[in-house]
Amino acid sequence: MKQAGDDSKGAGRRRGTFFQTLRTVGWSFFGVRKAVDHENDLRELSPAHVVVAGVIGALVLIAILASVVSWVLSSGVAT
Repeated sequence: MKQAGDDSKGAGRRRGTFFQTLRTVGWSFFGVRKAVDHENDLRELSPAHVVVAGVIGALVLIAILASVVSWVLSSGVAT
């Protein structure tokens, strides 16, 4: 039987790389995830890596959107 403290013991030994975390966060921005992949990510990825990758992903998304808006406004299409 699984005890309550079992999940926290494995948290320090997660072996997912930061690149895997970036890929996972990138796919999650699109909402494309398989249930099996989600379960694997929960076991392997570090929560700290997920937070950092999420912030980086959000900043990149904002920069892309700001660039597109700036480009559209400067091209005269929006006026």
